[in-house]
Amino acid sequence: MIREVFMPALSSTMTEGKIVSWVKSPGDRVEKGETVVIVESDKADMDVESFHEGILAAIVVEAGGTAPVGEAIALLAETEAEVDAAKQQAAAKAGANGGEAAPAPAAPVAVVEAPAPAQNGASSGSPSGRVVISPRARKLAKDLKVDLTTLQGSGPHGRIVAQDVELAAGKTPTTSGPVATPMAAAAPPVAAPVPAPPPAAPVPSAAPLGQVVPFNTLQQAVTRNMVASLAVPTFHVGYTITTDNLDSLYKQIKSKGVTMTGLLAKAVAVTLQKHPLVNAGYTDQGIQYRSGINIAVAVAMEGGGLITPVLKNADQYDIYSLSRTWADLVARSRSKQLQPDEYNSGTFTLSNLGMFGVDRFDAILPPGQGSILAIGASRPTVVATADGLMGVKRQMQVNITCDHRVIYGADAAAFLKDLAHVIENNPQSLTL
Repeated sequence: MIREVFMPALSSTMTEGKIVSWVKSPGDRVEKGETVVIVESDKADMDVESFHEGILAAIVVEAGGTAPVGEAIALLAETEAEVDAAKQQAAAKAGANGGEAAPAPAAPVAVVEAPAPAQNGASSGSPSGRVVISPRARKLAKDLKVDLTTLQGSGPHGRIVAQDVELAAGKTPTTSGPVATPMAAAAPPVAAPVPAPPPAAPVPSAAPLGQVVPFNTLQQAVTRNMVASLAVPTFHVGYTITTDNLDSLYKQIKSKGVTMTGLLAKAVAVTLQKHPLVNAGYTDQGIQYRSGINIAVAVAMEGGGLITPVLKNADQYDIYSLSRTWADLVARSRSKQLQPDEYNSGTFTLSNLGMFGVDRFDAILPPGQGSILAIGASRPTVVATADGLMGVKRQMQVNITCDHRVIYGADAAAFLKDLAHVIENNPQSLTL
């Protein structure tokens, strides 16, 4: 029986996927539950496992190619005798892509899907405990007599790759092999993620002047989301917040791994406890009040596009845990290793361009959310003091964009007033 391996839908918004690399090569034996291919979805690279066993007879879409969700990307033969027939069927499909008619599938099809997310701190392997390893790495481990149970994989979602085995055996890692590794060789494990420095502005590469550069998968996803936002009636409310006390607190605890992003996310989350409507979203049936406060924070990606890693239940964690979690999310987002739930589960979004010196701006509302807060730079400003004299205080401008079907101007203003109170008068509460 010849089965088609389809491009899977790895997220609810995914319409097509890009093949990052094939873990298996034509002629390789595929076991049920074994990783076959790595696919780039909207915003992450994910392992795709097979629901069937057989022989990978032919690859229809090579690494670097794209295919719509549900389209065949490879053919799986049940026996050696069916391999030639599968190759002919793959050739016919390739011809169909060039404009010729494609024959109808002659047999039932296989299904492949992404594995469930591994739990934090888990060893290399699938959720069932099976070690996930590339074929070349498995062969190397056997040749070099390396115990796989002692390795921490550096491939996508902890998969063990050839470089990991070579490092464990004391050899210099090589880059040759049938499958390119998306990540560098793993470093020795550490007790906790090291906080990431504030993200720097992406350095643009030499622009291909006079050429049209197609959108990458991430940019296409952002474009779809932004176009969808145009159908939402929104309004904007601005507020000036004095940050002297917050800046002082940040200087005191920065050495403990606390980030300004963590402080701002915590302040917003604590304020949202008093304003559940601002954390709500619109549905055709009515207002959807969220059961948790999940703060998404926009992060620019190299090569174009952005992603919004989510600090789940941000109001329930101390600032130190929140900052460590944020550092881990940023590191994995930039290597495209976030699970969909880690970037699409936000209930309220922060967009901070203050680090680039931007004074103020308005942010576009993400689909499904009721609010997004745009944060400008904190700058020394001459202000009138309570005793009628002039003084210098550090102030920042924030602007909230809200879905007017759910939130009204007074709701947004009340939220910003309470947020300013926390930041200006009681920032120490953020460390509790």
